[in-house]
Amino acid sequence: MKLGCGKVYLEVEDHGSPQGEPLLLIMGLGMQLLAWHEGLVAQLVAAGFRVIRFDNRDIGLSQPFDHCATPPLAAEAFKFAFGMPVKSPYSLQDMADDAIGVLDALGIRAAHVCGASMGGMIAQHMAAQHADRVRSLSLLMTSSGSRRLPGPSLKVRAAMFSRPADPRDTDSVIAHYVRLYRLIGSPAYPSEEGELQARVRRAVQRSYRPQGTARQLLAIAADGDRSPWLGRLALPVQLIHGRKDPLVPVAAAHDLAALIGGAALDLVDGMGHDLPAPLWPRFVAGIGAAAGRA
Repeated sequence: MKLGCGKVYLEVEDHGSPQGEPLLLIMGLGMQLLAWHEGLVAQLVAAGFRVIRFDNRDIGLSQPFDHCATPPLAAEAFKFAFGMPVKSPYSLQDMADDAIGVLDALGIRAAHVCGASMGGMIAQHMAAQHADRVRSLSLLMTSSGSRRLPGPSLKVRAAMFSRPADPRDTDSVIAHYVRLYRLIGSPAYPSEEGELQARVRRAVQRSYRPQGTARQLLAIAADGDRSPWLGRLALPVQLIHGRKDPLVPVAAAHDLAALIGGAALDLVDGMGHDLPAPLWPRFVAGIGAAAGRA
């Protein structure tokens, strides 16, 4: 369903009993709500949550921002590398305000919040700027944004900035994303080829907006280091991170644990930068543990 969230229209799905504990799921860079797999959502619902998943602005079926001028990525990447300010059409704080707008539109006063990758960065802003709206925080494979932390390998970085051989051909686009997800995925929990192909095809056929991904990437780069205020968060926090994450190396999880007092840290052997099905019960247990401490 389309919801008006402030001045932005977002695609939102609401799962489970209205009497369940509200849980807002926020997905990462360029990823649609489909990346919160229906099976994982079902397990969260079975655990007693009312699960809300949505497409971030500029992605999926939510409002596009093609009217915004998008600075050249190469020029902004050069600025980022040398610590210069990066221009972005919108900010992660704007995206956090969108997420609060989802709660407003659904009449939810406060919710547990779980963010993955960029979604975890957005969730950090929610908890800092709207503390009364966030009951607990689960941060999956994400970062404080500190420049001291290691980044992706050159191979992963090159893959992230690469493009399909033929962006107008659906099969070429699907093959491109299958290669990328294989590269950053969990070595101990590889997706079955047919299942991964089908999942990517479904997402591409639903929406393919690389220009939106580029703008979201600029928002991440422009956001900078959240370390100075993360220590002021005063709510239950669960950190879940793969020891084999090639996109956001595991040092980011140790950094967050040191910054956020009382945060629980779950480091998963063999997990990369994805949400493999065999680990869903572990994710549900971690999210539930944080909610239980609220």
